[in-house]
Amino acid sequence: MDNPLRTRDDLQDAVRALCEPLTHSPGGARVKVGTTAAHFDPEAAELEGFARPLWGLAPLAAGGGEYADWPVYLDGLTSGSDPGHAEYWGEARDHDQRLVEMAAIGFALALAPERFWTPLRPAAQERLAAWLDQINHRTPADNNWHFFRVLVNLGLENVGAPHDPEATEKALDRLEEFYLADGWYSDGATEQRDYYIPFAMHFYGLIYAGLRPGTPRAARFRERAAVFARDFATWFAADGAAVPYGRSLTYRFAQAAFWGALAFAGVEALPWGQVKGLLLRHLRWWRGRPIFQTDGTLSIGYGYASLNMAEAYNSPGSPYWAMKAFLPLALPEDHPFWQAQEEAMPKVPALHALPHARMVMMSGSHVTALCGGQWASWNPRHVAEKYAKFAYSSHFGFSVPTGSIGLRQAAADSMLALSDDGRHWRVREESESKIDGHVVHSRWSPMPGVEVETWLIPHAPWHLRVHRLTCDRTVHSAEGGFAADRNGAVVEAGAGSARAGVSGIVDLGGERAGEMIVVDPNTNLIVPRTGLPSLLGEHPPGEHWLACAVLADPDPAAFEAAWAQPPTAADLPPR
Repeated sequence: MDNPLRTRDDLQDAVRALCEPLTHSPGGARVKVGTTAAHFDPEAAELEGFARPLWGLAPLAAGGGEYADWPVYLDGLTSGSDPGHAEYWGEARDHDQRLVEMAAIGFALALAPERFWTPLRPAAQERLAAWLDQINHRTPADNNWHFFRVLVNLGLENVGAPHDPEATEKALDRLEEFYLADGWYSDGATEQRDYYIPFAMHFYGLIYAGLRPGTPRAARFRERAAVFARDFATWFAADGAAVPYGRSLTYRFAQAAFWGALAFAGVEALPWGQVKGLLLRHLRWWRGRPIFQTDGTLSIGYGYASLNMAEAYNSPGSPYWAMKAFLPLALPEDHPFWQAQEEAMPKVPALHALPHARMVMMSGSHVTALCGGQWASWNPRHVAEKYAKFAYSSHFGFSVPTGSIGLRQAAADSMLALSDDGRHWRVREESESKIDGHVVHSRWSPMPGVEVETWLIPHAPWHLRVHRLTCDRTVHSAEGGFAADRNGAVVEAGAGSARAGVSGIVDLGGERAGEMIVVDPNTNLIVPRTGLPSLLGEHPPGEHWLACAVLADPDPAAFEAAWAQPPTAADLPPR
C-alpha cells in the first residue's frame, strides 16, 4: 500500500484501497475472498466478507468520505435480508456466526443511516430490521458477543425500527460481570487477557459511550478505558509494532483500534498527539508487511500469509476485522484528534507489571512480555504457543508448531520443551502463576511424573529464566530463545550458548549444550524462515535446577555489545 498514513485523507484512501479488490456477488450480499474454510457454513463466511469492511466503511461514510460502491452495499443489504432471494444470508441459530456479522450492520445503521438505511425501499428496510432482530431471540457466546446485540439495537433504534431495549440492558448487565479491576476485563468467564480486551470489550464499550454519551454506563466505559490506556501503551514499541499475543492475530491492525475508539468516545486518556501517534505508527508498521494476496485482498496470517497460525473460525474474510482501526474517520476534521500533531510514544516505564494479564512488560529497543501463562479451556489452535510461552516480542514474534515429531516441527521458542522419548515434546500449557514485583513465577506439569517451577526475571536487555525440574524418569530438555530470521544471519552454537543473528541464549547452570535449530518454515508469525537458538540437556530422575539468560535485540550493534558481556550465575537470585 503506497500511502503515507499520516492524515485523515490518507486513512480515507486506505479504507477505499482495502475494499477495492473485494468482489461482490451479483446481488451484492456476499463476498467470497478465498477458497479455504472456517468451522461455520460457507454462506456465513460470505456474509462475513460482506459485513466486516463496514467497520471501516461506516466511519468513512459518517465522516463524509466518498466511496464509489455505496450502491453495492445497498443492494447487498436488500438481497441478503430477503428470504426469497438466492443470496439470503439465512436464519441465525444460537451461537451462530451470523450474530457476529450483524453487529457490523447495526454499527453502520448507528453511524451512517443516510448511506445504509434511508435509500432502502420501505419493504427492504422492514426485512433488514426483521433479519437483524433475530439477535434478540438467539443465544450468543457468553463473552464479548453480548455487545453485538447492543450494537444491533443501537442501530435499529437510530433508524426508528423496532428494537429491544430490555435485551440491550440484559446484555450490558452481563458484560458488567466480566469487569475485573484497574481497567481490565475478561472476555467471558475465562483466563484470557489478550487483544479481545482492547479491540472488543473496550472498543465496543467506547462505541456505546460515543453514541450514548450522557448515560452512567458510558461514563463507566470511558473511565475504565482511560485507566486501561496506561497499561496498554506498554504493548507497543516505538516503531509502531505491537506484541503479538493470543488468538485472532490475523485481525492485524485491529490491535490498535482501541486508540481510535478513545477518540470516538472523547476520552483523552493520553494527549491526543500521543494517541494519534500510537494508531498511525501501528498502521505504518503494517504497511511494509507482505500481508496481501496476489489479488490485493488481505490474507489470513500475521506478518505474511499463513494458515498455520490461524484459528478454526478464520474464514478468508476474517482479516477484515482489521478495519476497526479506522473508527476515527467518523470524527470531523476539526476534532482534536485530527488537529493534533502526531507525537512520539508516551513515556512508559522500562518494567511494568500487569497482574491481570500475568505479565511483566519490558520496554526497550523492542517490547518483551514475560508471561506466567494463560489458558483457554476451549482449546483454540496452538493454545499453548499463543498464551503460555515464557516471552513474547514485538519484533521477534513467536512461533507455532507444524507437527508433533521433533524439535524442527515443535519450533519451541521461548519455551522449555520436555520429552521422555526424545521424539515427542511437551511444553507449558496450564499453569499456576503470580507476579512478585517484576518477577513472574509459575508452576506447571507437562506430563505425569514431571513437575516444573519457573521464574522469569528481567535483566535488561536480557531476561533470566530459572527452572526447578523434578522428574520420575529421565527426560530430555530443549529450551529456546527467540526465533530469528536466519537469512544471512551469524549462527553460533557451543558448549553452553547458541545464537542466530541478533537472538541468543546462554546457559547459566553448566549442564546444557547450545544448538541452533533450523525450524520448519512458516512457524514464526513475523518471519517465515527462522533459526532457534536453543539449549539441550538430558536429566535423570530427581531434582534439577536449570538457568539461562536470553537476549534478542533488533539493533545489531546493541546486540553484539550485550552478547559480549552476558549475565553469569552470580546474577541469579538466591534459591
